[in-house]
Amino acid sequence: MRNALAAEWLKLRTVRAPYGLLAAIGLMVVFGATISYFLVQDYDTSPAAEQARFVSADASVVINPVLQFCLAALGALVATSDPRLTALTAVPNRKRLLAAKSVLVATTAVVVGTAAIALSLGSSRLIMGDRPPPVAPWDSIADVLPWGGAAVLSIVVAGLIGLGLGLALRSTAVAIVVVGVLLWGLPAVTPMLPEPWNMDASGVMVPYLVFEVAGVVENAPLSPSAAVACLIFYVLVTLGTGTVTLLRRDA
Repeated sequence: MRNALAAEWLKLRTVRAPYGLLAAIGLMVVFGATISYFLVQDYDTSPAAEQARFVSADASVVINPVLQFCLAALGALVATSDPRLTALTAVPNRKRLLAAKSVLVATTAVVVGTAAIALSLGSSRLIMGDRPPPVAPWDSIADVLPWGGAAVLSIVVAGLIGLGLGLALRSTAVAIVVVGVLLWGLPAVTPMLPEPWNMDASGVMVPYLVFEVAGVVENAPLSPSAAVACLIFYVLVTLGTGTVTLLRRDA
């Protein structure tokens, strides 16, 4: 297992695509901080009646969907970077190879997701200062931990979804398109459904599940535990499908 994981890590860090994704994530953190800055500047110059209607200046809410997509794309890349499965020459055990890929994607998602969310939350906190709600949605680190943990969990889930789709579809481009539909396309369509289907359907979309896991949505369709179960279900379906494809396909 250790050798298989080392081989997967070597492949990941010797291609250009992951560094491009990291650069995109870094740009999004800076972009999110910029949005927070201008929002706070607008807040400071607005009348009290308008200040009460301001949205949160927490930039992590803005960048989290992009982080999900980038890590899902990374998962798809890890799955499809070896289309002929030449790695089986060094690691004949397909289950061990799958485990190595899964551990690599999950670990990378935790590290990258935690760093990006922490930087975003920290920069937002510095920009917001001691301003009151709603522009500053939390008062202390304890208040933000549920959201931060839920955001990182959603990023890990997105990475594993990308890995499963990549293994099942055997094409980086197709897997990324499907990831885009799952993370952005469907969540954009579900609010247009008739009531109450719009709320129920939106409540099980990955971008919305993170808010339900964090427990920051009033009258949410799902409880935090049910939302976590739904995220796990996404992983089981996509990674399970990818596993079956990997075990049954020809090298």
